[in-house]
Amino acid sequence: MFIFASINFSSVSTLLLLVVGFFAFIFLSIVSKYVKLWFQAFISGAPIPLFNIIGISLRKISPRLIVNARITSFKAGLKGITVADLETHFLAGGKINEVVRSMIAADKANIPLNWKQATAIDLAGRDLFEAVKTSVNPKVIDCPRSGEISAVAKDGIELKCIARVTVRTNIEQLVGGATEDTIIARVGEGIVSTIGSSKNHQIVLESPQNISKVVLDKGLDAGTAYEILSIDIADISIGENIGARLEVKSAEAKEKVARARAEERRAMAVALEQENIAKIKEAESHLPLAMAKAFESGNLGILDYFKLKNIQADTSMRDFIAKKTGKK
Repeated sequence: MFIFASINFSSVSTLLLLVVGFFAFIFLSIVSKYVKLWFQAFISGAPIPLFNIIGISLRKISPRLIVNARITSFKAGLKGITVADLETHFLAGGKINEVVRSMIAADKANIPLNWKQATAIDLAGRDLFEAVKTSVNPKVIDCPRSGEISAVAKDGIELKCIARVTVRTNIEQLVGGATEDTIIARVGEGIVSTIGSSKNHQIVLESPQNISKVVLDKGLDAGTAYEILSIDIADISIGENIGARLEVKSAEAKEKVARARAEERRAMAVALEQENIAKIKEAESHLPLAMAKAFESGNLGILDYFKLKNIQADTSMRDFIAKKTGKK
């Protein structure tokens, strides 16, 4: 207060000094945080010009994020990653820390991964750090994810099995490569094909490792983001006798066809019988007229007519007695 009281504000030079001091104070307040970042980068051995740091802020990018990523990568030996690279990837929507961390992990594990590949994988939406971890520490995929793979051998016996596929990430094919679902589908198809080509189910049960060998030799990881290291049959069991069930169904179908044909023949026989009966009745209807003509022409006498009647009556009696005897 005493200082301000002793100042002569009427002097132009004094006013100018106060204005300059005020703006200098504001400027230093704003720049101080950038100076801290510049000094941090300088003492870390990865110097970044102060005006570059200010420019990063003006481009609406967090200077601390860029500086920390630059220091981390530089200290890890990745000196080829520039501030411009970090800015460009951030503006493209990438995750800088994830990319830098992944590249450091890949470098320590002697896995070839450059900045262009890493940023492309990150921008493609893949989990880059998880991919690097899987390259170092392979993971196991259950095939199928739930349930069992069902296949039928040539003898008609169904076999149900569960496989476990050990894979590691193929960094070079991570962009554009097929995912785990493709691996599961191909392995399942290979297992079904191998079991289906087996002569009988006993061969498969005796040597399930042959399935793994045959399927693995087919190169099922082509065009995928993974490299298949091994395929192991974790469990295999016997299911239904599909062959016998199909044979039963085939026999039932043949039986139905035979019954239909027999019914057709029976219907034709009944129709033929009815046709013959109709012909007999038609012929019998002409019998009285024929007998009358025979009487008129003298070819049939009265005695002959009565003999015919007696024969008919005797025949009817015998038929009646035969029916009665059959019932008893």
